[in-house]
Amino acid sequence: MASGVIKCKAAVAWEAGKPLSIEEVEVAPPKAHEVRIKIIATAVCHTDAYTLSGADPEGCFPVILGHEGAGVVESVGEGVTKVKKGDTVIPLYIPQCGECKFCKNPKTNLCQKIRITQGKGLMPDGTSRFTCKGKQIYHFMGTSTFSEYTVVADISVAKIDAAAPLDKVCLLGCGVSTGYGAAVNTAKVEPGSTCAVFGLGGVGLAVIMGCKIAGASRIIGIDINKDKYARAKEFGATECISPQDSKKSIQEVLIEMTDGGVDYSFECIGNVGVMCCKTMSTMGSEKLFITIQKKKNSLSRDTKDDGRKMGMKKERIERREA
Repeated sequence: MASGVIKCKAAVAWEAGKPLSIEEVEVAPPKAHEVRIKIIATAVCHTDAYTLSGADPEGCFPVILGHEGAGVVESVGEGVTKVKKGDTVIPLYIPQCGECKFCKNPKTNLCQKIRITQGKGLMPDGTSRFTCKGKQIYHFMGTSTFSEYTVVADISVAKIDAAAPLDKVCLLGCGVSTGYGAAVNTAKVEPGSTCAVFGLGGVGLAVIMGCKIAGASRIIGIDINKDKYARAKEFGATECISPQDSKKSIQEVLIEMTDGGVDYSFECIGNVGVMCCKTMSTMGSEKLFITIQKKKNSLSRDTKDDGRKMGMKKERIERREA
């Protein structure tokens, strides 16, 4: 069961647009159906920077950011049955209660059980488990992995193999599952198909991995940074091109390369201009083009597609995240 308050280090965002500050924070013990986790590894996602910039309409301050983490259960609250102290886990920013109508719907897994409080930076009971210098600190996306210890709802945690390298599997919390899921769950890429992946960062590489596992015969990576090409090919890209290498538009290049356009197109940057190129490079009547990332001054967190959702085929997908 839960012990007392833990004092630890955390990166606190006191204000929008200001640098993170390493502070000593107090992390209260988990209440009923909550889990306190010792974070061993965390990654940085663009969403963290987006919220810190002040552009996120759901951003609230002061807050402990971070949502790609992995660690070990330190203690559990009353009623927790799925994990126990010592389990290796990944916090989930999209919870899975398995009971609400959205969890039971085969077309989506956007659990709504704790959506309202999570969107306000609070635990399900409407309070925070973080304090610093006598002030309440908000949670972020139900995870707050930029802290040595964090508290999450018990439906927001997944137990994993204790032998897994936490500095790598922490990426499963967002980037990898988003990209891989976009190819496998949303697009349902078919064997022998041709795919274009715009943007070869972490999410783009995960898309490539998903396309390869799904059996795509041709996976074209598009990025202006050629230093990324070797890694993209390691993940399964069959070829990589840069929009800067041709006087023609990238969509014209892709249409010529693929005899009329690709079968599936993934935009992993969040740039509106790139979205238009991606759309026009996909084959006529069987279009499936998916946006799964964002940048400042383009898409908000509420309008990007997340590969962990089940999508609608042959339509543009810009569905709301949980």
